[in-house]
Order: sequence, then structure tokens, then C-alpha cells
Amino acid sequence: MSLFPVAAISTPTIVLLIVIAAMVVVLIVLTVVGNKEKKKADEAQAQLEEAAMPMSMLVIDKKKMRMNESGLPKMVIDNVPKRYRRNKVPIVKAKVGPKIMSFMCDEKLFDMVPVKKEIKAMVSGIYIISVKGMRGAVIAPPKKKTGFFSRFRKK
Repeated sequence: MSLFPVAAISTPTIVLLIVIAAMVVVLIVLTVVGNKEKKKADEAQAQLEEAAMPMSMLVIDKKKMRMNESGLPKMVIDNVPKRYRRNKVPIVKAKVGPKIMSFMCDEKLFDMVPVKKEIKAMVSGIYIISVKGMRGAVIAPPKKKTGFFSRFRKK
């Protein structure tokens, strides 16, 4: 006689309980890791905003290109992990004073940056944090083109 009656619980029920327990453990681990990453991201954003300074610049060109081809300083490219060097990042080439420089930009901000226009930007190192028009006007993102079927859905 055994202490635990195994015959009372069927095999599919045991498998189901094990799968549910594994899913709960994975959910807890992902929550803890996600909270740590969110704290790191908030601290990094606070440091960027603390070091930001306003600059007026003439935007020459903007593209999404690989880090290796971007024209950023060698020291910046060396500090990026190797697996991220092949990812495409938004790069803005602008004339600041007499120099032409390459800046990185946020994905959300990239659409708002006008080409061949002068802007005021908050810059932290080589990272553009916010953009305004030269006369203080806020630059709106361009309207997205509506597709053929989406026009009919609105009606």
C-alpha cells in the first residue's frame, strides 16, 4: 500500500497540472525581469533628459541605416553590442554651426524631423530627444496615407 493514491488522478490531469505550473513560473519570471528592465529604461531616460541641451540645426538628410554605415563616431559603434550593430537605426545628418554631424533619433520622433529645414532640438550627446520648429512651432507627424479598403471602412 502506498501513501498517495495514484489511481485517483489520471495521467492527462497530471500533465495538465504540470503545464499550468510551468506557465505560472514563466509568467512570474517574465514579470520580475520586465520590471527590472523598465527601471533601467527609466533611469537611462532620466539621465538623457538631465544631460540634454538645446541646439539649432539644419537637417540635411535622414535615413534608417545600419550602425556600421551610419557615420557615427567609432567609439559609439564599439560600445554597441555586436548583435545590435546590424540593426537599422534612425540617423539624422544635420549641420550644427560649421560642422556636419550624425545624430541618432527616437523612432517616434524620426517621422517628425523635417528634411532641409532648420529646427531646434534637445540633444543629449548624439541622441535627439525632442524637436521643435525654428520659430517655436511644434512639428506634427505627417499624415499616414490611407489605403483603398480603409477608405471604405470609414464610410
